Amino acid sequence: VFHYVNLVDLARCAQVSQTWMLLTQNSSLWSEINFSSVKHNVQNQIVVNILQKWRPYVLRLNLRGCYSLHWPSFKSISDCKNLQELNLSECQGLNDESMRLISEGCRALLYLNLSYTDITNGTLRLLSSFPNLQYLSLAHCRKFTDKGLLYLGSGKGCHKLIYLDLSGCIQISVDGFRNIANGCSGIQDLLINKMPTLTDRCIQALVEKCQQIMSVIFLDSPHLSDTTFKALAKCKLVKVSTEGNNQITDLSFKLMSKCCPYIRHIHMADCQKITDAGLKMISPLKHILVLNVADCIRISDGGVRPFVQGSSGAKLRELNLTNCIRVTDASVTEIAQRCHELTYLHLRYCENVTDAGIEALGNMSSLISIDISGTSISDMGLRALGCHGKIKELSISECKNISDTGIQV
Repeated sequence: VFHYVNLVDLARCAQVSQTWMLLTQNSSLWSEINFSSVKHNVQNQIVVNILQKWRPYVLRLNLRGCYSLHWPSFKSISDCKNLQELNLSECQGLNDESMRLISEGCRALLYLNLSYTDITNGTLRLLSSFPNLQYLSLAHCRKFTDKGLLYLGSGKGCHKLIYLDLSGCIQISVDGFRNIANGCSGIQDLLINKMPTLTDRCIQALVEKCQQIMSVIFLDSPHLSDTTFKALAKCKLVKVSTEGNNQITDLSFKLMSKCCPYIRHIHMADCQKITDAGLKMISPLKHILVLNVADCIRISDGGVRPFVQGSSGAKLRELNLTNCIRVTDASVTEIAQRCHELTYLHLRYCENVTDAGIEALGNMSSLISIDISGTSISDMGLRALGCHGKIKELSISECKNISDTGIQV
């Protein structure tokens, strides 16, 4: 039970009785310490006292958002020689000098989150001190440069990196991505969200040597085009996510269909040039579990129906058609008949979906979450869903044709 309470409650539990105090001293309770859950109350002395006592046992340490911490806390972190996971995101007191301390003591780190901190090239130079580092987040760190990324591949560090988050690092140019590729060719998961400066050339420079990439997420990157997907065709993609792009076309879907036979997750929301032709192109793919084409307003029954009739229809787990205003009951009926594993379905603002389509969904035993807000359903459609016992989440806002009767049933 004590594994589930936060640090403040654990301290209170220790004061209940001698028996409880002994239980709270069990070393297994201190292998994972989450200061983030009480971040507004955490001061240096608390961190120092706890880490000094339990430093041999600490494997995972979360200090996310603990803005009051400074030198004494970071010094005590460096004494945790067996530390494997360290989250310092949003720690305002963190700087290159405190990272030097940590790098000297915590050589066993596998996971390091430095997002939203003021680290500079000096810290990136220190990352070579972590020979086993596999997961690194530098998201929204704006004070390092392309030159700093050159250090990632120098020395012994970062050659084992498989996960890298550079979201919001708008200062990185093509040269920076080339530096990453030269030193970290084993990257499999790449996050580069909120990068309005990101171009096709950046991705091309990266993929020249990073051809083991399996998952790439670049939301809010409006300047990427099909050229990016031509470059990524060299990788065996399993997951791709992009959003709000007006340059990517159906050609990217064609490239995925041809070069990414094992892709499972496709998120291409608000990409205005995606049409029914694109969905038809990926219909032969056999392993798609998640498809999100929300706000792709050119998509209609002519694309949705061939896709769910295709090779992935029976395996599909999540489908998001939010604001695909041309989708009608014909597609919804086809989804109900073909998608036997579907658990999440979003039809928000699909104004041409009516009770007829929703009644078909009432027979789907797999469905646990459905969003039909802004559709034309009435109490009759809700009655059909009411016969379905497994739905845990239902969104029906802005459905003007429903009344108390529909809610009751």
